[in-house]
Amino acid sequence: MAEVPFHYIDLRAFCYATEDDKRVEQALRTYLPDEFEIERATSEGHHGDRILVLSARVENADEMRHVLSKVAELPDAEELLDELDDRVDDNCSLFLRLDKQAAYRGGAELGEGITFRAKVEAYPAKKEAAVENAREALASL
Repeated sequence: MAEVPFHYIDLRAFCYATEDDKRVEQALRTYLPDEFEIERATSEGHHGDRILVLSARVENADEMRHVLSKVAELPDAEELLDELDDRVDDNCSLFLRLDKQAAYRGGAELGEGITFRAKVEAYPAKKEAAVENAREALASL
């Protein structure tokens, strides 16, 4: 993939009080290039429990290729292409939910725990153009 048709990719995971933050960070790092900076923010749950929010924004083309190459390992990547109309919103953002447990084990699966949001380049900035650009990018992986 020579050109990356995304402005940026955001990855985010919540670490609840019952989870080990090092393990959640390791799961998030499965999708990130080595030594990539992860931001940490502390929040509070409904019952006063601590929630640590781990997030990373990837803006460099080579680093985005790294993230996308891991997404390409999804076993249901073909189904993903069929669902792009539902996964791209009117603001040209592509959304995926990735399995945190699988990521901790080094794998890639759709599931719960890690939110993937990619801002798709589209000119004009219309959903249809964004879906087509995302389809081409993901199909070429």
